[in-house]
Amino acid sequence: MSLPSCPKCQSDFVYQDQTLLICPECAYEWDPDAILLNDVISVKDANGTLLCEGDKVAVVKDLKIKGSSQVIKIGSKAVIRWIKDAKDHQLDCKVDGVGEMIVTAKFVKKA
Repeated sequence: MSLPSCPKCQSDFVYQDQTLLICPECAYEWDPDAILLNDVISVKDANGTLLCEGDKVAVVKDLKIKGSSQVIKIGSKAVIRWIKDAKDHQLDCKVDGVGEMIVTAKFVKKA
């Protein structure tokens, strides 16, 4: 039986101890059968509304794209593809007229 990689450090050196799986590299322990609500990423938009993958959002201010002279205009629509657990940019979106971007959640509102 193949054990899954560590969800914290992605190490393949995972071993089982009774009902828990343990990573020897980062010392993370988890129960593969239990669904932990703490691991669910919760991201809120500019108005405090909880966002989910697949939601349609609108940009609330003009956003300059790093490394480009292009700007995402206020009111541009986007679809959230993934929500990431990142410090700065949480939403991996497909923005109309621009393409795929990673956007900070505080600059969008649920449409």
